[in-house]
Amino acid sequence: MEKNPTYQTIDEYIEQFPEDIQKILQKIRSVIKEEVPEATEKISYQMPTFFLKGNLVHFAAYKNHIGFYPVPSGIEKFKEELSQFKGAKGSVQFPIDKPMPLDLIRRIVLFRVEENLANAEKKAKKK
Repeated sequence: MEKNPTYQTIDEYIEQFPEDIQKILQKIRSVIKEEVPEATEKISYQMPTFFLKGNLVHFAAYKNHIGFYPVPSGIEKFKEELSQFKGAKGSVQFPIDKPMPLDLIRRIVLFRVEENLANAEKKAKKK
């Protein structure tokens, strides 16, 4: 892995990892695409990012965990379910050696979609 690589696509990002990690990242990506097919994929902060009227979620692979970044509101809304994982204000760490909580990821993504759409609607009404 390069020290400070620059990725243009999520595929480029995922391809740098060992196959077992690639599979986890692809599963997370698939869950998000399944729930929000209209979201745009991009790289932001050097991480895979899904965008729909603003950033929805970012995710990234590390040595021992997958970082998932649904902004502070996404963490707060699901804080009880996320309490079993390490995390911070806007992030959570899912251990690589445990099954990924894909259903929880799905629900967080759907919450973030509703939140972004509501925020976009509010902004449109102000104009």
